[in-house]
Amino acid sequence: MSWLGHLNLQYSLDGRRTIALDRHHGPLRVLQRLYPEGEAVCHHVLVHPPGGIVGGDVLEINAELASGTHALITTPGATRYYRSAGQTAAQRVQARLEPGARLEWLPMETIAYRQCIAENHLRFDLAPGAEMIGWDLLALGLPAANEHWDRGRYAQRLELPDVWLEQAVIDAEDRRLLDSPVGWAGHRVLGTLWFTAGTALPNAQRTELLDRARAAIGTSALAGLASATAPHARTVVLRVLADRVEPAMQLLVAVRNAWRAVAWQLEPHAPRIWRT
Repeated sequence: MSWLGHLNLQYSLDGRRTIALDRHHGPLRVLQRLYPEGEAVCHHVLVHPPGGIVGGDVLEINAELASGTHALITTPGATRYYRSAGQTAAQRVQARLEPGARLEWLPMETIAYRQCIAENHLRFDLAPGAEMIGWDLLALGLPAANEHWDRGRYAQRLELPDVWLEQAVIDAEDRRLLDSPVGWAGHRVLGTLWFTAGTALPNAQRTELLDRARAAIGTSALAGLASATAPHARTVVLRVLADRVEPAMQLLVAVRNAWRAVAWQLEPHAPRIWRT
């Protein structure tokens, strides 16, 4: 039986406090609101009790952030796309930020299991004055368990309207993409981290974001497999390849922390769930 899950999140201000109203249908919901760094930032942990997404499942997440709100959204563990008998498993995320809103979209990694047929669509609409930090970390197969991703298909769409649109279909049999030095170069983990704004970033700020990212890359074990660029006046992007999730995640966390300090003058404040 397929699972259809829908979660709607609406963030608003109550004085200086970011509060959230959530409505869910099916096996997708949030834990209670958490405020580990004060009332201005609402931390939310999304939970999917079935533990994975199989063929035919569709999960939809919609978030609306009112002016002045700040939401941090994460997950307690990996999103897992399991083997499919032929149907597609899909996750669709859409967020809309009003002027002055801030969003941190920081889920744990996504794992594509052997023979999965998966789609992951992400869209973030930012009004002028809104800003966000987001990441996506994809692992193909389970190399530590000797389960290689030799069959399957994974379609990814990451959209920042008018700024950046990335679409890719990764097929396990596409050896040129997966093993070529101009593709995945034999690695099976790909991480993407971005900072984006609703209006053009000041040159000095964009330069500092790039410098902080490149400094973190320089001290990382993945120094030769990561780079940071500014493909648009409103966006800075970091990309990294790896053989395992852990070093890639460590780099993403380090750069996220540095960007938080540069752009928002905020301490790292890692979500509590990351430390358990």
